[in-house]
Amino acid sequence: MTILLIICTTHYATNIFSQEIPVSTEQQLENLTDADQGETEDDTYLQELEQFRRNPINLNNADADELKQLRIINDLQIANLISYRNLFGKLISVYELQAIPSWDVSTIRKILPFITTAAPVSLAKEAGQRFSEGDHSLLLRVSQVLEKASGFDKSTSGTKYLGSPQRIFFRYRYTYKNLLQYGLVGDKDAGEQFLKGAQKKGFDFYSFHLFARKIGIIQSLALGDFSVNMGQGLIQWQGLAFKKSVDVMGVKRQSATLRPYSSAGEFYFHRGAGITIKKGRFESTAFVSFRRLGGNFVADTVNNEDFVSSFLTSGYHRTNSEVEDRNNLTQTALGGNILYRGNKWQVGVNGIHYRFSLPIIKRDEPYNLYAISGRQWYNLSIDYSYTYKNLHFFGEAAADKNFNIAFINGLLLSVDPRVDVSFVQRTISKGYQAINGNAFTESTYPTNETGFYVGIAIRPAIGWRFDLYGDIYKFPWLKYLVDAPSHGKDYLAQLTYTPNRQVELYTRFRTETKQSNQPDNVSVTNFLATIPKKSWRTQISYKLNTSFSVRNRIELLWYDNKGVNKENGFLSFFDFIYKPMMKPISGVLRLQYFETDGYNSRIYAYENDVLYSYSIPAFSDKGFRYYLTLNYDLTKKLSFWLRWAQTIYKNRNTVGSGLDEIQGSRRTEVKLQARLIL
Repeated sequence: MTILLIICTTHYATNIFSQEIPVSTEQQLENLTDADQGETEDDTYLQELEQFRRNPINLNNADADELKQLRIINDLQIANLISYRNLFGKLISVYELQAIPSWDVSTIRKILPFITTAAPVSLAKEAGQRFSEGDHSLLLRVSQVLEKASGFDKSTSGTKYLGSPQRIFFRYRYTYKNLLQYGLVGDKDAGEQFLKGAQKKGFDFYSFHLFARKIGIIQSLALGDFSVNMGQGLIQWQGLAFKKSVDVMGVKRQSATLRPYSSAGEFYFHRGAGITIKKGRFESTAFVSFRRLGGNFVADTVNNEDFVSSFLTSGYHRTNSEVEDRNNLTQTALGGNILYRGNKWQVGVNGIHYRFSLPIIKRDEPYNLYAISGRQWYNLSIDYSYTYKNLHFFGEAAADKNFNIAFINGLLLSVDPRVDVSFVQRTISKGYQAINGNAFTESTYPTNETGFYVGIAIRPAIGWRFDLYGDIYKFPWLKYLVDAPSHGKDYLAQLTYTPNRQVELYTRFRTETKQSNQPDNVSVTNFLATIPKKSWRTQISYKLNTSFSVRNRIELLWYDNKGVNKENGFLSFFDFIYKPMMKPISGVLRLQYFETDGYNSRIYAYENDVLYSYSIPAFSDKGFRYYLTLNYDLTKKLSFWLRWAQTIYKNRNTVGSGLDEIQGSRRTEVKLQARLIL
């Protein structure tokens, strides 16, 4: 019976991951996009998943940092796996995973496509193969909105985009397992010039990286572009990081300190060199970075000292003003950490120092009273963790240049083979600032917040799972569009039913209450309004046969349902998924209807896209949407993708705003992609 369960699990995992990422990760990305009100361009996670499919992680010799890259298992599960391996030796087969404490069937389902228990190959034997036995890949992606936006209409006066409406993305990459990779990225956004004007060298953005792992005592070596992640994100976290979601045990930041960077985003990475060395129980990382950034430049004619009022993180250089702000600020960064690992505990000391060519002076607004200022900034922290049986404790304590303090502490606890609990407490002073901080907080950045989170996952029987979390938080100082100290609370409950490998059904309810300035306030002084937002979603996926699957979602949203700002929202879609085994063609078709009373009641929905890409649009107003994504593998080494997506609004004469405004009620995007593996 156990073997039958594992076999079914394996088939189920193949079905789930043929859709790129698991459903829980889709929800995490939706929540992250909703919180940040924008999609990330960091596709490193999707690249890594594809790489692990092609070269699975060997559980018999993988260390904690390698296992963390999957973002599927938490530190408690990793510690239990390593303890099991140390006690009983190498795993003979994946069937043994069910015997490891805190490893449930759901976890095994998710991780199976990316792991193996084969006999490990020695690093010495692989050393000579790193530069010759890997894969060379070329990827080219071109996309365009077919309707002409205002910024491309040369028949009217005013500011216009300088370039063409196509977005072009190019990536060359060489990879050998998880030990060596290098590559080049070129990216041109819609509206940017290409091979002319300000972009005579071709792409607007270029990125190069070389990243090697496990060269003797050198754990990681990074040259070119790389990201740095330290502690729990209080002082530095540049990689993709999830926050609150249905994955209640995924509250801890997990990553190696240095990571390769080969995405299109133009801000959240370093450019220079970094190295991680491991000797015995000590591990040390050091890095240096020199970059040219874009900023809102202000000429101070009174004090004769120019400054920058904010960083430009979008990477857009489409108009004359955006081109003028390009590369007008230089940033030098130095940092690193020293980590000591005991048998069941570890402690690390982290630090980073930034220096800018121009001082940073934020706008003179009350909420900017404690903002980063001056030509230099630095942060220091201590992070720690301890594992005892079924308990894992972790945290970080940090301070900034002005000695403002921040703390975050968490606990992962497996109280029963069927029950897991997580806790996170954070206390971040109103003055604390970190340039690249990204911790487990309600706010986008770790500043001005105190809060307590608790989550619980219950698996009462095979096929059933209940996840619940609650989070209560306060903001001691003002925030953007919140002109007084405020507070909020957030609760979510989700029930998932998976009776067999053909069906997955989940239903969830979420309620969140926040304070913000009353919209459309006409009084002299702003006042805070407490605005609740509730949503209910039900989604079912059904696999008709080995080739066809269908999926349906219905979501309702109530914004300030009993207040003066009342808005309601509704969204429903049907997905038809064709992914046959051993066939060269596959595709996804979505038909969707949405209806909301305004932008406050917008609803986000994850969309399948071409390889290494995804889309999470925000839907507001009333209309229909459909998209079709096709994949054709001409050979084992040459693949093509086509995506057509269109939104049709009812009772609207324009779509978008500003230079992206389209006359009419439709917005259509087409995307073409080709990948060649050499």
